[in-house]
Order: sequence, then C-alpha cells, then structure tokens
Amino acid sequence: MTQTAPTAVPDPITLGDALRVAGSPGFDRWKDQIRRTGGCAQPIHLRGWITTTDRATGTVLHEYSTAAEPGGRLRIACGNRRASRCPSCAYTYAGDTFHLIRAGLTGDERKHVPTSVRAHPKVFTTLTAPSFGAVHNRPGNRPCRCGTHHPDTSPVLGTPLDPDGYDYAGAVLFNNHAGDLWRRFTNRLRREIAARAGLTQTAMREVARVSFGKVAEFQRRGAIHFHAIIRIDGPDGPDTAPPTWAKVLLLTDSIRAAVAHAYTSITIPAAPGYSARVLRWGTQVDVRPIGTDDGEELTEQAVASYLAKYATKAAETTGTLDRRIGELGELDRHDLPAHTRRLITACKDLDPHYPERRLWAWAHMLGFRGHFSTKSRSYSTTLGALRQARADYRARQQAHEHCHPGQGQETTLVLADWAYAGQGHSPGESWLAQTIAQDIRDNRQTARELRAVLDAEGDW
Repeated sequence: MTQTAPTAVPDPITLGDALRVAGSPGFDRWKDQIRRTGGCAQPIHLRGWITTTDRATGTVLHEYSTAAEPGGRLRIACGNRRASRCPSCAYTYAGDTFHLIRAGLTGDERKHVPTSVRAHPKVFTTLTAPSFGAVHNRPGNRPCRCGTHHPDTSPVLGTPLDPDGYDYAGAVLFNNHAGDLWRRFTNRLRREIAARAGLTQTAMREVARVSFGKVAEFQRRGAIHFHAIIRIDGPDGPDTAPPTWAKVLLLTDSIRAAVAHAYTSITIPAAPGYSARVLRWGTQVDVRPIGTDDGEELTEQAVASYLAKYATKAAETTGTLDRRIGELGELDRHDLPAHTRRLITACKDLDPHYPERRLWAWAHMLGFRGHFSTKSRSYSTTLGALRQARADYRARQQAHEHCHPGQGQETTLVLADWAYAGQGHSPGESWLAQTIAQDIRDNRQTARELRAVLDAEGDW
C-alpha cells in the first residue's frame, strides 16, 4: 500500500477501523511503535523475546517480550527504499545516500574519508540513452515537433510522436543492458585516462585510481540514464593524493572519449522477428566540474542532494507498476499509460528470445535489472556502515536505559528468539500511521528551517 498524505475524512470503513484502533487499550503503545518506525507504511511484525543477564552472576538485567505489545507484536520499519512504497523509509534511505555521496565529495573523518579528498579532481556526469524515436518534449521556448507548447505536467511528454514507428524493443534492451554498458564505460575510461597521462594501464594503477558514485534515473520516455560523480584519487583511494597530471579537464576529455569509443557498446544477436542491433550511449553527455569557485558550477551540496533524491525513485515515475508483474492480464486492472504498457509488452515478447536476460522478470522496471544506487569500493563509506552506525547508536541507548552503570556487552549475555508475524497495517492503522508520518515530516521541516535561520545568523 502506497503511503500518501492522510485525507481529512477517510471513507466509512477506514474511519470505523481507525476508531477501533484508537479505542483499544494499547493505542498509546501502538502510536509509540509507529513513531519509532518513522511512520513506516508497511512495518514488519515480529513476535518474540529478549533477555539480558549478567554473565558472572546470572542476574537478569532486562527482559522484553512482545506478549505485552498491542496484538502481541513488535513493529519495525520495512526499510524499503522506494518512495512509492514507503515514503518514511525512503526518507531514511535518501538521507544515507546523501551522506555517502557527500562524504566522497567533501570528506568526513567520522566516515573514514579524509577531508583532503575535496581537492581531488571530480566531475558530475550524466550518461543518457540514445534515441528510439521522436517523442513529445519541451525544446526550450520552441514548440514541440507536434506544434504544441506542452506544459511540464502534460501527460504526453516523453511519449512517441509515432508509436508504431518507435523502437520499443531497442528501448527495453538498452535498459536491460545499461549496467553492462556502464561497466564497459568505466573500463574504457581508465584506458583513456592512462593514454592521456602517457602511461600503461599497469603503470597508472600504481599512481592513480578512478572512483565513482552513481544513481539511475528513468526519463519520461522510459529510458534509463545515469548520474555519476567520477573522481581521480591516488593509488590507495581517497587517502592518497592524485598525481599532478590528474586535472578536471583531462578527466572530462577522457569521459567524452570513453562514451564515444566502439568498446563502450554491446552487440545484441538477431532473434526471430528481431534484427541484430548495437547498443551504445546517447550523444547527449553532460560533464560538469563540482565545487569550483565559479558560481555557475555545481556545489557539492547540490550534487549530493540531487543524487539522493533519485536514489528513492524507480520506473514508477513513468507510470509503470512498482512491483513484479505476473501476467499481462494484470495490466488491465491498472490505469497505465499506453506508452508504458507497450514497453512492458515488449519485455514479454522479447523474453523467450533472450531468456538469460530475464526481461519479463524485470518488466515492471521496463527491462532495467541493475541497482539504482551504486559506487566503486573506494569512493566513500557504505550504506551498510551507515546502517550499522545507526543500529549501534540505538543499542547504546538501550544499554544505557536497561543496564547498570559499568556493565557492557563484555559482561552481559543476550538471548533472543524472534519470528516473523506479518507486515503492514489495517485500513484504520494505515490512516493513523499516515497522520503520524506527516507530523514527523512537519517536525523535520521545522527543524531544517530553524537550522537555516541559525546558520544565517551565526548562532548555530
């Protein structure tokens, strides 16, 4: 169930269920659980217990059981990154992505990335898909090819001018192979940098390393493209200074050459009814420096915020579904745009001819089967490390609340038993959870505005 802004007056069934939940004896504890999940739209339900004892004496220091919880269950956040599935958990994921990306731009000693990385040459790059046919667009102040000035909210933007002549097979095959194209691009990029530095591949590895962090975004036409931060480090990553020849201009030239090189393409063999084709990046390649003194260039904050925003989105921004499709007949129950439906149908038609690509399994993603947020190993910290830091913080809070002073993990024994007991909300719970989530968002927005005011006044 997608979490949206709560309606002022829900339907009678939802209202009746909400009154039932609000009138139950455990309502206050239920609200506390939902607040702890951040207003999660699809919380995981657990049943079980945990006991903390002193290793030396066997004294029970803390006991907890879900038997005393509302419905006998503990609710924890689902952790889904998709904003269409759970805005609350997506907010946390976006925040983690922001800090991961920003650490690779500015450095952060707490995340084990030195601040000296800020001086390393780096650019913000966008790699796009090629054309699969003319589509309705907004070309500056000029009208679209159809002769109409489309508003930003027009549903025809990104749809083909000639649907029957549009290369739907090429579009979904490109999406499906986008991850492979990216790997070829990064491999070629290293060769291009080495060539411009007058080095062999082996020699370059001894003095420099290419690092990146990227996110995927679906254009309105349903084609995937990548936004990436690409950086040159020393041989051991951000902890070492890049060589003196490593400049932004050299990196920019190398990126453009790598995108256009024949190596950075993939040949798709012919299949019955489909001719062989060569997949490659589009000609629209945007490469811009980050964090220079020129006021027109991108700032580190803006780049990190931009990538974090797209880390929680997927193909549903084009009108498709945000979960796997069992059969084409399911589409009849959903109001999908005609263009999106034809892309999904193309996945179904192509699947038997290229079974190893699993096009039908990824039809809800219009063929794309990669991760929406990825990075090279040495770019910065990891999402796992950020989650672990948050879990450790909560564990320290719990230990402070329930353990005696001076007693830590080395002197205590923790026994636990947990079992999955379901997921989600009833209609009334969902409406109430949306209200809680909205309160949390309002409080966060107020805190951000206050912080901005204090920063401006120098009192923070």
